[in-house]
Amino acid sequence: MHCGHAPRCGGYRLLAARAYVFFLNIYTKLPLDVVYCYHIPKGFFILNAPCFYEVPMHIARIRLQNFRSYQSLDFQPAPNLCVLAGENAAGKTNILESLFLCALGRSHRTRHDGELIRYGEARARVGLALQGRTGAHEIACDLFREGRRALRIDGMPLTRSGELLGHLRVVMFSPEDLRLIKQGPSERRRFMDMELSQLNPAYYYRLQQYNLALKQRNALLRDGLSTAGALDPWDTQLAQLGAAIMRERHAFMGRIAVMAAQLHNELAGDKETLRVNYEPSTPLDEEKAQAAALLKALRENAIRDKERGGTSHGPHRDDVSILVNGMDARAFGSQGQQRTAALSLKLSELTLTRELGGESPVLLLDDVLSELDGHRQHMLASAMRGCQTFLTCTRPEGLKDAGVGDMAVYRVHNGMVQTA
Repeated sequence: MHCGHAPRCGGYRLLAARAYVFFLNIYTKLPLDVVYCYHIPKGFFILNAPCFYEVPMHIARIRLQNFRSYQSLDFQPAPNLCVLAGENAAGKTNILESLFLCALGRSHRTRHDGELIRYGEARARVGLALQGRTGAHEIACDLFREGRRALRIDGMPLTRSGELLGHLRVVMFSPEDLRLIKQGPSERRRFMDMELSQLNPAYYYRLQQYNLALKQRNALLRDGLSTAGALDPWDTQLAQLGAAIMRERHAFMGRIAVMAAQLHNELAGDKETLRVNYEPSTPLDEEKAQAAALLKALRENAIRDKERGGTSHGPHRDDVSILVNGMDARAFGSQGQQRTAALSLKLSELTLTRELGGESPVLLLDDVLSELDGHRQHMLASAMRGCQTFLTCTRPEGLKDAGVGDMAVYRVHNGMVQTA
């Protein structure tokens, strides 16, 4: 690993960081990728060394063909703040969706590829050219009404969708962020899983394997084939994978909780406190003990699970509690308190992505400034600095009042994007 700032940080930083990582791996018994991502203290060695921290990622070119409302688009955005201005339904969010698709291999709005393809067409393509810490890369995603999507990086086809993760990191802010607070546990699990998968593709594969095993176990429960012998191999697999997933979620949310509490304090002007707690479906313990505890819970609840037709314990039943002034924000928080808590969590996600990812992600802001008051607008505008940002709005004239600095404004209309 080459350090471009050797005079300032020296080889000893790298050696010390490696030694510290392997020590924590042995001491905590966590996987190396988990130790590296979540257990090196802020400011320690390699994560915050000048050569690895705050490298901006940016998208140099966006090409769309038959994607949503766009028949053909070739767009070269500015490397800092790109304001996409236009009337409602002009296609602004479609551009953000294409970037999200190339970052995570899925849309943030639908699970059906057919909905992403322009009406009357059989296929669509999204192509991105991006520049990041590892140099220049190209990502391409082909979508079909019939058949599976095809992903490529630098022209090479990907055999697994997880290979895409980490090449382009995005953090998205949208009015739907309130779902984090107002809706059920699945939204909060999705928040954890999306960010953890971008930061650590190994987590994505563990989660994928867990969900496949869970599907098999649930099928046995529903079909009346859930004898002890039939369930045992799936129980063992779920316990081992589930324990690792829960430990990673716990470490991640521990970092998020500290950051969100500090940010919420600033946003609320010291008038409120925010407490965020990860709530696993079985109590947390050292990983081997965690796996044993989860295996025990699965076996003890087998009869109940058969009656319900589903598995009652495991990471798929986890939740995150969000408390404002000690009260459940979902049940008792005002709209303003819920909005502030959601913004605190999203800003924490951005901060942690910068720290752990080694580069600033691309920000996607879908009509969010209009939902915030002046103080919160300035907080979000401050977070944009150092990141390429795509911001959608109907009227860009008021952005200066929100504290937004230099920006490139593009008019979106009739399937075209033009410099204003």
